[in-house]
Amino acid sequence: MVEFNIVAPTAGDRLLAGGGAPLDPSRRDPWNGKANRVPTLNYIQDFFREAERAGFDSILLGTGDSLLTDPLVSASAVISATERIKFLMAIRPGVTAPALFARQLAAIDHYSEGRALVNIVTGGSPADLAADGDFLDHSARYKRTREFVYLIRRLFEDEHVNHAGDYYRLENAFLELKSRDRSCPAIYLGGQSGSAMNVAAELADVYLMYSETLDSDHSRMRDIQARAASFGRTIETGITFIVVVGNTEEEALRKARALIPTGSEAADRKRDYVLSGESAGLKRLHTLMEGAKEQDYWLGPNRWAGLTQVTSGSSVTIVGTPDQVTDRIVEYAELGFTKFLFRGFPLLESARELGEHIIPRVQARLRAAAKEASL
Repeated sequence: MVEFNIVAPTAGDRLLAGGGAPLDPSRRDPWNGKANRVPTLNYIQDFFREAERAGFDSILLGTGDSLLTDPLVSASAVISATERIKFLMAIRPGVTAPALFARQLAAIDHYSEGRALVNIVTGGSPADLAADGDFLDHSARYKRTREFVYLIRRLFEDEHVNHAGDYYRLENAFLELKSRDRSCPAIYLGGQSGSAMNVAAELADVYLMYSETLDSDHSRMRDIQARAASFGRTIETGITFIVVVGNTEEEALRKARALIPTGSEAADRKRDYVLSGESAGLKRLHTLMEGAKEQDYWLGPNRWAGLTQVTSGSSVTIVGTPDQVTDRIVEYAELGFTKFLFRGFPLLESARELGEHIIPRVQARLRAAAKEASL
Protein backbone atom coordinates (compact mmCIF):
# COMPACT_ATOMS: atom_id res chain seq x y z
CA MET A 1 0.00 0.00 0.00
CA VAL A 2 1.44 3.36 -1.07
CA GLU A 3 1.52 6.12 1.54
CA PHE A 4 2.20 9.84 1.15
CA ASN A 5 4.17 11.79 3.70
CA ILE A 6 5.45 15.36 3.98
CA VAL A 7 7.92 17.22 6.16
CA ALA A 8 6.51 19.52 8.85
CA PRO A 9 7.74 23.16 8.96
CA THR A 10 8.81 22.90 12.60
CA ALA A 11 11.91 25.01 11.84
CA GLY A 12 9.73 27.63 10.20
CA ASP A 13 8.45 27.76 6.63
CA ARG A 14 10.73 29.17 3.93
CA LEU A 15 9.97 30.63 0.52
CA LEU A 16 13.41 29.65 -0.84
CA ALA A 17 15.59 26.56 -0.64
CA GLY A 18 18.91 26.74 1.13
CA GLY A 19 17.79 28.52 4.26
CA GLY A 20 17.74 32.19 4.95
CA ALA A 21 15.07 34.87 4.74
CA PRO A 22 15.16 38.67 4.86
CA LEU A 23 15.69 40.11 8.31
CA ASP A 24 12.55 41.76 9.65
CA PRO A 25 13.29 44.47 12.25
CA SER A 26 9.82 44.00 13.72
CA ARG A 27 10.46 40.33 14.55
CA ARG A 28 12.10 39.21 17.77
CA ASP A 29 12.03 35.45 17.22
CA PRO A 30 14.99 33.11 16.69
CA TRP A 31 13.78 32.25 13.16
CA ASN A 32 14.15 35.87 11.96
CA GLY A 33 16.51 35.87 9.00
CA LYS A 34 16.27 32.09 8.67
CA ALA A 35 12.60 31.39 7.92
CA ASN A 36 9.88 33.54 6.42
CA ARG A 37 7.17 32.15 8.68
CA VAL A 38 7.46 31.38 12.37
CA PRO A 39 6.39 27.86 13.49
CA THR A 40 3.78 29.09 15.94
CA LEU A 41 1.39 26.56 17.41
CA ASN A 42 -1.40 27.93 15.20
CA TYR A 43 0.75 27.67 12.06
CA ILE A 44 1.81 24.09 12.80
CA GLN A 45 -1.75 23.05 13.62
CA ASP A 46 -3.00 24.67 10.41
CA PHE A 47 -0.31 22.84 8.46
CA PHE A 48 -1.27 19.47 9.94
CA ARG A 49 -4.96 20.09 9.20
CA GLU A 50 -4.12 21.12 5.63
CA ALA A 51 -1.95 18.03 5.11
CA GLU A 52 -4.70 15.82 6.48
CA ARG A 53 -7.26 17.38 4.12
CA ALA A 54 -4.80 16.99 1.23
CA GLY A 55 -4.68 13.23 1.72
CA PHE A 56 -1.29 12.75 3.34
CA ASP A 57 -0.90 9.71 5.56
CA SER A 58 1.84 11.00 7.88
CA ILE A 59 4.03 14.00 8.62
CA LEU A 60 7.73 13.91 9.50
CA LEU A 61 8.71 15.99 12.51
CA GLY A 62 12.44 16.45 12.16
CA THR A 63 15.31 16.70 14.61
CA GLY A 64 18.90 17.95 14.63
CA ASP A 65 18.66 21.65 13.77
CA SER A 66 18.42 23.73 16.95
CA LEU A 67 15.62 25.76 15.33
CA LEU A 68 13.45 22.65 14.94
CA THR A 69 10.86 22.52 17.68
CA ASP A 70 11.11 19.24 19.56
CA PRO A 71 9.34 16.48 17.57
CA LEU A 72 7.71 14.80 20.56
CA VAL A 73 6.43 18.06 22.00
CA SER A 74 5.26 19.20 18.56
CA ALA A 75 3.41 15.95 17.92
CA SER A 76 1.64 16.09 21.27
CA ALA A 77 0.62 19.69 20.54
CA VAL A 78 -1.22 18.80 17.32
CA ILE A 79 -2.90 15.52 18.28
CA SER A 80 -6.20 17.20 19.14
CA ALA A 81 -6.11 19.27 15.92
CA THR A 82 -6.11 16.15 13.72
CA GLU A 83 -8.09 12.94 13.35
CA ARG A 84 -6.31 10.59 10.97
CA ILE A 85 -2.80 11.68 10.05
CA LYS A 86 0.17 9.95 11.68
CA PHE A 87 3.19 11.51 13.37
CA LEU A 88 6.58 10.34 12.11
CA MET A 89 8.79 11.61 14.94
CA ALA A 90 12.54 11.80 14.41
CA ILE A 91 14.75 10.84 17.35
CA ARG A 92 18.50 10.69 17.86
CA PRO A 93 19.61 7.79 20.07
CA GLY A 94 22.46 9.89 21.44
CA VAL A 95 20.20 12.38 23.20
CA THR A 96 17.78 10.12 25.06
CA ALA A 97 17.54 6.74 26.77
CA PRO A 98 15.60 3.77 25.33
CA ALA A 99 13.28 3.28 28.33
CA LEU A 100 12.46 6.99 28.55
CA PHE A 101 11.81 7.30 24.84
CA ALA A 102 9.66 4.16 24.85
CA ARG A 103 7.42 5.72 27.53
CA GLN A 104 7.17 8.98 25.59
CA LEU A 105 6.39 7.14 22.37
CA ALA A 106 3.76 5.00 24.09
CA ALA A 107 2.09 8.10 25.54
CA ILE A 108 1.83 9.82 22.16
CA ASP A 109 0.59 6.61 20.55
CA HIS A 110 -2.02 6.31 23.33
CA TYR A 111 -3.29 9.88 23.11
CA SER A 112 -3.34 9.81 19.29
CA GLU A 113 -5.09 6.40 19.23
CA GLY A 114 -2.36 4.58 17.37
CA ARG A 115 -0.89 7.30 15.16
CA ALA A 116 2.74 7.30 16.34
CA LEU A 117 5.66 6.40 14.05
CA VAL A 118 9.42 6.66 14.67
CA ASN A 119 12.22 7.90 12.42
CA ILE A 120 15.62 6.95 13.86
CA VAL A 121 18.31 9.53 13.00
CA THR A 122 21.81 8.41 13.88
CA GLY A 123 23.32 11.71 12.73
CA GLY A 124 26.05 12.55 10.24
CA SER A 125 27.45 15.93 11.31
CA PRO A 126 30.06 15.69 14.09
CA ALA A 127 29.54 19.39 14.89
CA ASP A 128 25.77 19.00 15.29
CA LEU A 129 26.21 15.87 17.38
CA ALA A 130 28.86 17.47 19.59
CA ALA A 131 26.50 20.34 20.32
CA ASP A 132 24.16 17.74 21.84
CA GLY A 133 26.99 16.10 23.80
CA ASP A 134 27.41 13.13 21.44
CA PHE A 135 31.05 12.40 20.62
CA LEU A 136 30.96 8.81 19.33
CA ASP A 137 32.53 8.07 15.96
CA HIS A 138 30.50 6.90 12.95
CA SER A 139 30.93 3.18 13.59
CA ALA A 140 30.11 3.42 17.29
CA ARG A 141 27.04 5.56 16.61
CA TYR A 142 25.50 2.86 14.44
CA LYS A 143 26.32 0.16 16.99
CA ARG A 144 24.51 2.27 19.56
CA THR A 145 21.61 2.82 17.15
CA ARG A 146 21.23 -0.92 16.70
CA GLU A 147 21.13 -1.45 20.46
CA PHE A 148 18.68 1.45 20.91
CA VAL A 149 16.21 0.14 18.30
CA TYR A 150 16.54 -3.41 19.61
CA LEU A 151 15.59 -2.23 23.11
CA ILE A 152 12.67 -0.11 21.91
CA ARG A 153 11.21 -3.15 20.19
CA ARG A 154 11.74 -5.36 23.22
CA LEU A 155 10.15 -2.85 25.57
CA PHE A 156 6.99 -2.78 23.46
CA GLU A 157 6.85 -6.50 22.72
CA ASP A 158 8.18 -8.19 25.89
CA GLU A 159 6.80 -8.13 29.43
CA HIS A 160 10.17 -7.45 31.07
CA VAL A 161 13.57 -6.57 29.65
CA ASN A 162 16.98 -7.35 31.10
CA HIS A 163 19.87 -6.18 29.00
CA ALA A 164 23.58 -5.51 29.44
CA GLY A 165 25.07 -4.13 26.25
CA ASP A 166 27.86 -1.88 25.11
CA TYR A 167 25.81 1.30 25.48
CA TYR A 168 22.75 0.51 27.63
CA ARG A 169 21.96 -1.53 30.69
CA LEU A 170 18.41 -2.29 31.81
CA GLU A 171 17.33 -4.38 34.77
CA ASN A 172 13.77 -5.65 34.90
CA ALA A 173 12.59 -2.82 32.66
CA PHE A 174 8.97 -2.87 31.56
CA LEU A 175 6.46 -0.75 29.69
CA GLU A 176 2.96 -0.99 31.10
CA LEU A 177 1.46 1.44 28.60
CA LYS A 178 2.05 -0.23 25.25
CA SER A 179 0.64 0.39 21.80
CA ARG A 180 -2.97 -0.53 21.07
CA ASP A 181 -2.03 -3.90 19.56
CA ARG A 182 0.99 -4.37 21.85
CA SER A 183 3.42 -4.14 18.94
CA CYS A 184 6.11 -1.53 18.48
CA PRO A 185 5.07 1.49 16.38
CA ALA A 186 6.62 1.33 12.91
CA ILE A 187 10.29 2.30 12.84
CA TYR A 188 11.81 4.15 9.89
CA LEU A 189 15.57 4.30 9.44
CA GLY A 190 17.78 5.75 6.70
CA GLY A 191 21.45 6.10 5.88
CA GLN A 192 23.62 5.16 2.92
CA SER A 193 26.54 3.52 4.71
CA GLY A 194 26.76 -0.25 5.05
CA SER A 195 26.39 0.11 8.81
CA ALA A 196 23.15 2.05 8.43
CA MET A 197 21.70 -0.38 5.91
CA ASN A 198 22.53 -3.38 8.08
CA VAL A 199 20.78 -1.90 11.12
CA ALA A 200 17.73 -1.04 9.02
CA ALA A 201 17.67 -4.47 7.41
CA GLU A 202 17.77 -6.22 10.78
CA LEU A 203 15.42 -4.05 12.84
CA ALA A 204 13.52 -1.35 10.92
CA ASP A 205 10.11 -1.58 9.29
CA VAL A 206 10.85 1.01 6.60
CA TYR A 207 14.15 1.95 4.97
CA LEU A 208 13.96 5.59 3.89
CA MET A 209 16.39 6.88 1.25
CA TYR A 210 17.20 10.16 -0.46
CA SER A 211 16.34 9.98 -4.15
CA GLU A 212 19.24 10.03 -6.60
CA THR A 213 18.52 8.50 -10.02
CA LEU A 214 15.82 5.95 -10.74
CA ASP A 215 18.37 3.23 -11.46
CA SER A 216 20.46 3.87 -8.34
CA ASP A 217 17.34 4.11 -6.16
CA HIS A 218 16.11 0.77 -7.53
CA SER A 219 19.54 -0.76 -6.92
CA ARG A 220 19.53 0.39 -3.29
CA MET A 221 16.02 -0.96 -2.84
CA ARG A 222 17.15 -4.38 -4.02
CA ASP A 223 20.19 -4.11 -1.75
CA ILE A 224 18.19 -3.37 1.41
CA GLN A 225 15.69 -6.12 0.59
CA ALA A 226 18.51 -8.64 0.15
CA ARG A 227 20.05 -7.57 3.46
CA ALA A 228 16.69 -7.91 5.19
CA ALA A 229 16.21 -11.38 3.67
CA SER A 230 19.55 -12.41 5.17
CA PHE A 231 17.96 -11.73 8.57
CA GLY A 232 14.87 -13.73 7.60
CA ARG A 233 12.60 -10.71 7.31
CA THR A 234 11.15 -8.21 4.83
CA ILE A 235 11.33 -4.42 4.83
CA GLU A 236 9.41 -1.66 3.09
CA THR A 237 11.27 1.04 1.20
CA GLY A 238 10.55 4.75 1.07
CA ILE A 239 11.91 7.51 -1.13
CA THR A 240 12.10 11.23 -0.48
CA PHE A 241 12.38 14.16 -2.88
CA ILE A 242 11.23 17.71 -3.56
CA VAL A 243 8.36 18.25 -6.01
CA VAL A 244 7.79 21.37 -8.13
CA VAL A 245 4.67 21.41 -10.31
CA GLY A 246 3.77 23.75 -13.18
CA ASN A 247 1.18 23.96 -15.94
CA THR A 248 4.02 23.16 -18.34
CA GLU A 249 7.42 21.59 -17.79
CA GLU A 250 9.03 24.94 -18.63
CA GLU A 251 6.94 26.73 -16.01
CA ALA A 252 7.81 24.09 -13.40
CA LEU A 253 11.53 24.51 -14.13
CA ARG A 254 11.23 28.31 -13.82
CA LYS A 255 9.55 27.83 -10.44
CA ALA A 256 12.29 25.44 -9.34
CA ARG A 257 15.08 27.80 -10.42
CA ALA A 258 13.37 30.64 -8.58
CA LEU A 259 13.79 28.71 -5.31
CA ILE A 260 17.58 29.17 -5.44
CA PRO A 261 18.73 32.25 -3.48
CA THR A 262 20.81 34.80 -5.34
CA GLY A 263 24.51 34.98 -4.56
CA SER A 264 26.85 32.20 -3.51
CA GLU A 265 26.34 32.23 0.28
CA ALA A 266 23.74 29.43 0.38
CA ALA A 267 25.74 27.18 -1.96
CA ASP A 268 28.97 27.79 -0.04
CA ARG A 269 27.29 27.08 3.29
CA LYS A 270 25.70 23.88 2.02
CA ARG A 271 28.95 22.61 0.43
CA ASP A 272 30.95 23.25 3.60
CA TYR A 273 28.33 21.51 5.73
CA VAL A 274 28.28 18.40 3.55
CA LEU A 275 32.02 18.09 3.08
CA SER A 276 32.77 18.60 6.78
CA GLY A 277 30.27 15.94 7.85
CA GLU A 278 30.18 12.15 7.76
CA SER A 279 26.85 11.57 6.02
CA ALA A 280 27.40 9.14 3.14
CA GLY A 281 24.01 10.07 1.67
CA LEU A 282 24.70 13.81 1.54
CA LYS A 283 28.13 13.24 0.03
CA ARG A 284 26.63 11.00 -2.66
CA LEU A 285 24.07 13.67 -3.54
CA HIS A 286 26.74 16.38 -3.67
CA THR A 287 28.88 14.26 -6.01
CA LEU A 288 25.83 13.49 -8.16
CA MET A 289 25.01 17.20 -8.43
CA GLU A 290 28.59 18.13 -9.32
CA GLY A 291 28.61 15.51 -12.05
CA ALA A 292 25.40 16.86 -13.57
CA LYS A 293 26.54 20.48 -13.98
CA GLU A 294 27.26 20.12 -17.70
CA GLN A 295 23.73 18.78 -18.22
CA ASP A 296 22.25 21.80 -16.39
CA TYR A 297 21.76 19.49 -13.39
CA TRP A 298 19.35 17.15 -15.17
CA LEU A 299 19.60 13.53 -13.97
CA GLY A 300 16.83 12.08 -16.11
CA PRO A 301 13.28 12.81 -17.23
CA ASN A 302 11.79 15.45 -14.90
CA ARG A 303 14.60 14.79 -12.40
CA TRP A 304 16.67 17.87 -11.51
CA ALA A 305 19.56 18.33 -9.06
CA GLY A 306 19.72 22.13 -9.21
CA LEU A 307 18.44 22.56 -5.66
CA THR A 308 21.17 20.22 -4.39
CA GLN A 309 23.48 23.21 -4.85
CA VAL A 310 21.88 25.02 -1.92
CA THR A 311 20.00 22.56 0.26
CA SER A 312 21.07 19.40 2.07
CA GLY A 313 18.98 16.38 2.91
CA SER A 314 16.51 15.29 0.26
CA SER A 315 17.22 17.67 -2.62
CA VAL A 316 16.71 15.92 -5.96
CA THR A 317 13.59 17.52 -7.41
CA ILE A 318 10.82 16.09 -9.56
CA VAL A 319 9.97 18.96 -11.93
CA GLY A 320 7.06 18.91 -14.36
CA THR A 321 3.36 19.04 -15.03
CA PRO A 322 0.96 17.15 -12.75
CA ASP A 323 0.86 14.26 -15.20
CA GLN A 324 4.67 14.15 -15.53
CA VAL A 325 5.17 14.19 -11.76
CA THR A 326 2.55 11.47 -11.44
CA ASP A 327 4.40 9.37 -14.03
CA ARG A 328 7.63 9.61 -12.04
CA ILE A 329 5.98 8.65 -8.75
CA VAL A 330 4.11 5.74 -10.35
CA GLU A 331 7.45 4.48 -11.73
CA TYR A 332 8.65 4.14 -8.15
CA ALA A 333 5.44 2.49 -6.99
CA GLU A 334 5.72 -0.05 -9.81
CA LEU A 335 9.24 -0.89 -8.65
CA GLY A 336 7.94 -1.61 -5.14
CA PHE A 337 8.46 1.62 -3.23
CA THR A 338 5.60 2.11 -0.78
CA LYS A 339 6.41 5.32 1.14
CA PHE A 340 6.83 8.73 -0.48
CA LEU A 341 8.15 11.63 1.59
CA PHE A 342 7.88 15.06 -0.01
CA ARG A 343 9.55 18.40 0.66
CA GLY A 344 8.69 21.79 -0.81
CA PHE A 345 9.06 25.53 -0.45
CA PRO A 346 7.02 26.74 1.27
CA LEU A 347 5.70 23.55 2.83
CA LEU A 348 2.15 24.77 3.47
CA GLU A 349 1.49 25.63 -0.17
CA SER A 350 3.33 22.48 -1.29
CA ALA A 351 0.98 20.33 0.80
CA ARG A 352 -2.03 21.98 -0.83
CA GLU A 353 -0.61 21.65 -4.33
CA LEU A 354 0.34 18.01 -3.90
CA GLY A 355 -3.06 17.25 -2.43
CA GLU A 356 -4.85 18.93 -5.30
CA HIS A 357 -2.76 17.84 -8.29
CA ILE A 358 -0.60 14.84 -7.44
CA ILE A 359 -1.99 12.53 -4.75
CA PRO A 360 -5.39 11.99 -6.46
CA ARG A 361 -3.72 11.31 -9.80
CA VAL A 362 -1.29 8.79 -8.35
CA GLN A 363 -4.05 7.02 -6.43
CA ALA A 364 -6.24 6.83 -9.55
CA ARG A 365 -3.38 5.44 -11.65
CA LEU A 366 -2.55 2.79 -9.07
CA ARG A 367 -6.20 1.80 -8.65
CA ALA A 368 -6.56 1.44 -12.42
CA ALA A 369 -3.40 -0.66 -12.63
CA ALA A 370 -4.58 -2.91 -9.80
CA LYS A 371 -7.97 -3.37 -11.43
CA GLU A 372 -6.38 -4.24 -14.76
CA ALA A 373 -4.02 -6.70 -13.10
CA SER A 374 -6.96 -8.45 -11.44
CA LEU A 375 -8.81 -9.09 -14.70
